[in-house]
Amino acid sequence: MNDVWHQIFNFTDYGALLALVRNSLIAGAILGIVGGLVGVFVMMRDLPFAVHGISELSFAGASAALLIGANVVAGSLVGSVVAASIIGALGMRARDRNSIIGVLMPFGLGLGVLFLALYKGRAANKFGLLTGQIIAVDTPQLSWLAATSAVVLVALAVLWRPLTFASVDPEVAAARGVPVRALAPIFTIVLGLAVAISIQIVGALLVLALLCTPAAAAMRVTASPVRVPLLSVLFATVSMLGGTLLALGSSVPISPYVTTISFLIYLVCRGIGAARSRGAWTRRGAGATRTAGPVL
Repeated sequence: MNDVWHQIFNFTDYGALLALVRNSLIAGAILGIVGGLVGVFVMMRDLPFAVHGISELSFAGASAALLIGANVVAGSLVGSVVAASIIGALGMRARDRNSIIGVLMPFGLGLGVLFLALYKGRAANKFGLLTGQIIAVDTPQLSWLAATSAVVLVALAVLWRPLTFASVDPEVAAARGVPVRALAPIFTIVLGLAVAISIQIVGALLVLALLCTPAAAAMRVTASPVRVPLLSVLFATVSMLGGTLLALGSSVPISPYVTTISFLIYLVCRGIGAARSRGAWTRRGAGATRTAGPVL
């Protein structure tokens, strides 16, 4: 039991190891901001399934790049953009979109597994694409991640108001002249870029913990259009940085720590939301009793 515990939490020489993850901490902070903001629209537009579908083709692109010795981040970006373009172009309605994603997911995963089977390099590189790696971010990869994140953040800044309107009430937005049909594929491309940059840290299988769970948690405690993105960014950043710092002292991949922190935050927020709902119902019931007066 002690051996298992030391594999999960081992802080021997922690200070010396901390210098090795400087790039990962910076990347985690960047991904927390990007994931928290993009996740708000993922939840508003009911796209968690799309996140998973895009991540599978992103994984295939990264695996192909690993096999041929190309830039893994670039391969991941190509795979994500291809998947996002297909989903955005063909999946305007939820039923069509989910059908397309259901077809793409096994295809992308199968391609990725094929490329990894052909790859003869380090096994850690293969495993890291699926579950993330704490020291996988070198300076060139961090530059790619920062540049892509900047593109995503600029796109969100431009699209935020019309995209929010189109996500909350697409019929009214279309009647007011908002280009609802055009926004759908554009945002899907933005989502694809966010998924691609997340793969290197949290892995293809667990990217939902960054792009869905923080926003879902935020929406459990508030409906404010200002507080939801702020809390989502906070939750995503805490999950990423906390997961990185915990994983540093272990031989376990980073993703279990990130997903566990993210899930615990969600549980706490869900409990707060449930308590508020019960309190509101109690106050409403008491008010109705006072209004009705005594029963004779």
